[in-house]
Amino acid sequence: MLTKLEIIQNKIYKIDELSRLVNQWHMLSKKVVFTNGCFDIMHRGHNTYLLQAAELGNRLVVGLNSDSSVRRLKGEKRPVVDEYSRALNLAMHTYIDAVILFEEETPLNLIERLRPDVLVKGGDYRLETIVGAETVLNYGGRVEIIPFLPGYSTTAILEKMLG
Repeated sequence: MLTKLEIIQNKIYKIDELSRLVNQWHMLSKKVVFTNGCFDIMHRGHNTYLLQAAELGNRLVVGLNSDSSVRRLKGEKRPVVDEYSRALNLAMHTYIDAVILFEEETPLNLIERLRPDVLVKGGDYRLETIVGAETVLNYGGRVEIIPFLPGYSTTAILEKMLG
């Protein structure tokens, strides 16, 4: 019998394993939703966004920037929380079905490989700036932009802590 921690750890996938699982979900007519981000210092804004993303389908896959990827995007002082801890934090949510780390600065390779039915990003994006949007739309998928919950951001939390 698996421990609760093992169950959570089993939601963190490598690409080949996740690709097979997503193919199974598609064969079972499950609508797969994909989103991605750094998710450094989880807060109410993240949780609200991810829950809204999950409501757009039957299975939610979260692509998570690796530590090196976050550093390239956000600077040498980030991430505050290491990649394994961030992956566990995400996997603990019952409405997140799979978490996958990626090293690149964008999740394009993941999107092309997994072919989600719905690609989701936050309110600071426009359709033309969403990596993978064109790919998803070309094979008949949807792209959704979820508005931000005002007043919640990792940057604001860090500024308040250091402030």
